[in-house]
Amino acid sequence: MTALVDVTGRLRKMPAEAGDPVSYTIRVGDTRVPLNEMVGYPLQFDFDGVIRCIHCDRKTNKSFSQGYCYPCFRKLAACDSCIMSPEKCHYYEGTCREPEWGETHCMVEHVVYLANSSGLKVGITRGSQVPTRWIDQGAVDAIPMVRVATRQLAGFVEVACKQHVADRTNWRAMLKGDVPELDLVAERRRILALIADDLAGLRTTHGDNAIRAVDEEGLALSYPVQVWPRTIKTHNLDKSPSAEGVLQGIKGQYLILDTGVINIRKYTGYEVRFRVFPNN
Repeated sequence: MTALVDVTGRLRKMPAEAGDPVSYTIRVGDTRVPLNEMVGYPLQFDFDGVIRCIHCDRKTNKSFSQGYCYPCFRKLAACDSCIMSPEKCHYYEGTCREPEWGETHCMVEHVVYLANSSGLKVGITRGSQVPTRWIDQGAVDAIPMVRVATRQLAGFVEVACKQHVADRTNWRAMLKGDVPELDLVAERRRILALIADDLAGLRTTHGDNAIRAVDEEGLALSYPVQVWPRTIKTHNLDKSPSAEGVLQGIKGQYLILDTGVINIRKYTGYEVRFRVFPNN
C-alpha cells in the first residue's frame, strides 16, 4: 500500500497550538506533518535502532532526560536536578552549569498555575510557555495563580501548594478522558488562602514585587480525539521497534492508536520512519 506520508528522521517533541481543538504537528527530521487531519488514518513508526542527542548529535545507546546523551545530561543546565526541583536552584551560589542559560530560562518571570488534567494539580512554567505547558500536560482547563520573578521562587510557591494539592498528572486517567469538572477560579481562591502565610514569608525575604497573585482568566482546552481508550496499553519502541495502528486521537504529547498509546516526547532523538496510509 502506498503511503500518504513517508518520512525518515529524528523525532522531536510535537509542536501544538491552542485552538478548538488543539492543533498538532509531528516533527520527523526536518519535516513537519500536520496531525489533526490524520486522525482516523492508519500510521506506523519504525525505529531503526539509532538514537542521537538533540544537543550535540552524538550517537547514544540510551536517551537521558528526553533526548540527551549522557555527557550532555551531565553538563547541560537544562538537565540539572534543579529543573525538576526548582526550589533547589543554585544560580545564586555561582554553581549554575550554564549561567547564561540560567539567566534566560530561570531568572525570568514564571507562572504558578492550577490545571485540571486528571484532577486538580499545581505546576510552574515560564511566562512565555503559557499555554504550551498546559497543552503538553493534557489539561482541559488551566488558570494562572501567581506570577513570580524567578524559577526558584516559583518552586518555593509550588512547594507550599503541594501541602494542599497534587503536583502530578495521572496520565492514564488523562488519556481516558476521565477528567472531573472543576471550578478553577474557586480553587485558586481556596489555595491562595491556604498558602497566604507562605507567600507573606516569601515576600518578606524576596520583596513584595517578586510575587504577585493574579486574577487572570483561565483557558479551556479541547483535543482532537475521536475515541477515548477504555484501557491504556503503551507502545515501547525500545522493546518493539515497530508501532502501528489507527490514529484515534492526540492529547498531551501522546498519540492514541487503536492498538495502544505512544508518548512522542519520550522518544525524542530516536531515528524513525513515519508513515501514514490511506483510510480505506
